[in-house]
Amino acid sequence: MPGKNLTRDEAAARAALLDVHSYTIELDLTTGPTTFGSTTTLRFSCAEPGAQSWADLVDATVHEITLNGRPLDPATSYADSRIALPDLAAENELVVRADCTYSRTGEGLHRFVDPADDRVYLYSQFEVPDARRMYTTFEQPDLKAPFTFVVTAPATWKVVSNAPTPQPEPLGDEGVAVWRFPATKPMSTYITALVAGEYHEVLDTYEGKHGTIPLGHYCRQSLVEHLDVEQLVTITRQGFEFFEDAFDYPYPFGKYDQLYVPEYNMGAMENAGCVTFRDEYLPRSRQDRSFYEFRAEVILHEMAHMWFGDLVTMRWWDDLWLNESFAEWACYHAAVEATEFDESWTGFTNARKNWALRQDQLPSTHPIAADNVDLRAVEVNFDGITYAKGASVLKQLVAWVGLDNFLAGLRQYFRDFEYANSEFADLLAALERSSGRELESWAAEWLQTSGVNTLSPEFELAEDGTYASFSVRQSAAEDYPTLRRHRIGVGLYDAVPNADGDVRLVRRSSVETDVAGELTDVPALVGEKQPDLLLLNDGDLTYAKIRLDERSLATVVNGLSRLEDSLARALCWGAAWDMTRDAEMSATDFATLVLGNIGTETDAFGVSRVPAYGAQAVNTFSAPGNRASLRTTWEQGLRKLLADAEPGSDHQLTFARAYAAAAHSDDALGELDALLEGTLSFEGLAVDTDLRWALLTSLARAGRADDARIDAELDRDNTISGQEHAAAARASRPTAEAKADAWEIAMVRDDVPNETQRSVVLAFQCHGQEEVLAPYVEKYLAAADTMWEEKGTQRASTALEYIFPRPLASQELLDRVDVWLESSSANPAAKRYVREGRADVARALAAQARDAR
Repeated sequence: MPGKNLTRDEAAARAALLDVHSYTIELDLTTGPTTFGSTTTLRFSCAEPGAQSWADLVDATVHEITLNGRPLDPATSYADSRIALPDLAAENELVVRADCTYSRTGEGLHRFVDPADDRVYLYSQFEVPDARRMYTTFEQPDLKAPFTFVVTAPATWKVVSNAPTPQPEPLGDEGVAVWRFPATKPMSTYITALVAGEYHEVLDTYEGKHGTIPLGHYCRQSLVEHLDVEQLVTITRQGFEFFEDAFDYPYPFGKYDQLYVPEYNMGAMENAGCVTFRDEYLPRSRQDRSFYEFRAEVILHEMAHMWFGDLVTMRWWDDLWLNESFAEWACYHAAVEATEFDESWTGFTNARKNWALRQDQLPSTHPIAADNVDLRAVEVNFDGITYAKGASVLKQLVAWVGLDNFLAGLRQYFRDFEYANSEFADLLAALERSSGRELESWAAEWLQTSGVNTLSPEFELAEDGTYASFSVRQSAAEDYPTLRRHRIGVGLYDAVPNADGDVRLVRRSSVETDVAGELTDVPALVGEKQPDLLLLNDGDLTYAKIRLDERSLATVVNGLSRLEDSLARALCWGAAWDMTRDAEMSATDFATLVLGNIGTETDAFGVSRVPAYGAQAVNTFSAPGNRASLRTTWEQGLRKLLADAEPGSDHQLTFARAYAAAAHSDDALGELDALLEGTLSFEGLAVDTDLRWALLTSLARAGRADDARIDAELDRDNTISGQEHAAAARASRPTAEAKADAWEIAMVRDDVPNETQRSVVLAFQCHGQEEVLAPYVEKYLAAADTMWEEKGTQRASTALEYIFPRPLASQELLDRVDVWLESSSANPAAKRYVREGRADVARALAAQARDAR
């Protein structure tokens, strides 16, 4: 529907015409399981009396429309997701009474019935343009207003919104009540929220220097035992203490509720004072430290949005990156400064930054400040560039202007634009005033160009082994040739025996320098003895790929675990992984690096993520002729790491999961069987619910778990998570029948919950199942022709991104996809995901050729 889209020009014209005074939204949640009543009263002024405009409403049955006391015919006034508003007065009142539709895709007002106990749970998810699925809106971020919600619901429910929750008023003897919320502060539609249902509630407070902030934590009744409130409240209090001080601005939205909700599309959402999180953040089984570190960072990310995004909001979605990049930078900064996770930037380098680097080398790369001409462009730009590259670049900006100047500029910015809208130029001006530095050229260089630079050392050695000359060469991809200014450290690390005789890699010195252009001399290194490891970007100050010289790479492969500094190790892991992805290092060598050094890695994200990179090297980047042997080496190496891990440690849990994923030999699969049945055990390793599903899914992938066995496991875990795991296990099986059933769920049916569909999509394409997967190349391309329009953004983006036939990497596949890209009339967003899949296949073929050498 064209009306579901909204262009930047349309939004600017409407914002110039209208000024919104208030929303009153009356919702009736007692009308049945498929729809709910929604009556919106919108009060607004018009700068040009007599002009016309429109309001937004999606997927509704409209019963009445009244504009300034004048009824409008819904049959002619409501079409294509828009309500036409003719002949506006200077002051206007619009009343729309409608029935809106509950969602099963996590867009709008999502309704969930918990299979564990049949309790009902609702929650809203509106970013980017989905408030219009729950009430009538002017759906753009720069038309802010106060909101008053009035909600009718079963009297036993909890009902939470942006404003403090009022006492419910009983309605008769029918077990129904009404909640009349006070008006909110002015805010954008996309951060309004409603959460309602039979939620469990725990209340607390944060006592800060600006007063008391009421805190609430909510979850499903079936997850109460997993709601670790004490840890969640600790992070929340640490976050408030840090941000209120750093921003020098009191928390602006009164109370702060955090709600853990089911079948959630995102990690979390920064609804003002009513933050929603996916309830997988309340783990049912043991998790490693990286899980809790990342959860803390998500909590802090959403809290940072209360100021940056909610208090001050972008005018249009061109500055979406600024919202997310800032919150991403702020959450890691806060984690390091205010929580137990004081090495979080190392985890960022091991995980989030690699996400950014991959995204930035796809054909869909875009500037951090993307040109989001309409909503369709926005919806595909929630990616690693928006979040992680932006945070990396903001980290460089902080180094460029200085942290104190950066925070001083922010504080003034919050005061100047409180409860209003701004553009990036406004923030840049504030930072220029606070720092005294010119930043427009920096912004143009870093924010308005695409692609990543590569930094490589170039040097000559004197006869005594010292550097006779030293330079840093900067290069860029041919299609994105920008060479940027970088502030980097250059670290020199030597192998030094310690008192026990063990050799450690210790930093001898580090030189900071500015890099610009193709070649930058570093005279400070001339005369320095060549180290065992030379590390560019020491300290991870800039966003770039780095290369290791031959001596340094050998040092890393043979003994990265000897390097004491965790951030330096993360940079080496990343450099080796980049070189493998770029076919400069063989997949076999990378697997050797991982197996030889991951066992003593101390960073939680290094331990959890690096084995996943190793698995990709083994399964995707290895030469077909080498793969069987390398898979065996990988499987046996992980088995040894599992056996050698300290009982009960995070390493043991991670290696158990990795071993299960790698198991393919009869012996290894037999061990997975034995672990499930309890006839094999490892001291300290609890084979709990989630690990059981991991073991069973691996057996299913190998054809050693049928429907009956999966059903039996589901009987043990008859929860929504269990149902999702069971669907994934079934989709993993190597039979034509299993793939056909999974395809129906993932690509055809509309009645499957979004997270179940996602679980099937992620499990469908399995390495080693090429024969049974071959027919799905044509099925995938046929689906991509029309899926965006037929299934909507959420389902289509998940399916088209992750069910692309990457395991079938071949020149034949590239050629077939190229023909489709040339001839298909598919939506450009759908083509984006196909192009990304094609780029992954081309990269895999180049890496396979390198591994063959």
